[in-house]
Amino acid sequence: MQFVADLHVHTVASGHAYSTVLEIARAAADRKLAMIALTDHGPGMPGGPHPYHFSNQVVIPAELFGVRILKGIEANVMDRDGRLDLDEGRLAKMDIVLAGLHTYCAPYGTVEENTTMMINAMKNPWVDVIVHPGNPEYQVDLEAVVKAAVRYDVALEINNSSLTVSRQGSAPYCHTLAGLAKTYGAKLIVGSDSHFALSVGDFGAAAALLAAEGIGPEMVLNTSLERIFAHLRRRTNRRHSF
Repeated sequence: MQFVADLHVHTVASGHAYSTVLEIARAAADRKLAMIALTDHGPGMPGGPHPYHFSNQVVIPAELFGVRILKGIEANVMDRDGRLDLDEGRLAKMDIVLAGLHTYCAPYGTVEENTTMMINAMKNPWVDVIVHPGNPEYQVDLEAVVKAAVRYDVALEINNSSLTVSRQGSAPYCHTLAGLAKTYGAKLIVGSDSHFALSVGDFGAAAALLAAEGIGPEMVLNTSLERIFAHLRRRTNRRHSF
């Protein structure tokens, strides 16, 4: 499976990542990617940037080294109502909005409580992708999550980092998620969740998982710029037109 974009990448602004925008863009160009999304954590994450960071992304060029740059966020879900850690005014100006449950931000709960929290985040009008929903730290009813993703037209991520260096124990949940996505027709993305430039565009473990589950490129948004643009265009009043 060929990927044209990495839609989940962190810069030094996240507080626990180690590369600059220029270093990341160069790495993406070396990987022959056509697009990356800068998705630093929201301000609710310890060490995360101030909300003004996201407003000021307008200063970043739309293209670097031949790679298109989307200005986004990995927002943190902060409570069981699905509230995110950036106001909707700023979220509306993002090219792409990822949202996820993270330690130190989202409360731990039962499977039912975690499921409700994740689905409530999907109801936010600006959320495009739920990241690492296979994280065993926040176990959810994966069938309910996949059905809700279809209902609210939100993509679900197969996170390569979860299968390699973080969120140990994610693999069986990600396999189940991929199988359910195939059954119900949910949109997927593959994200590197890169926190260092050399891992930008590293999708090896996630690609192997998708192959094992019989997932074709037509289900994965970041195998095609057209699929990415079509997904982002469903929000008609974004700052940019794609």
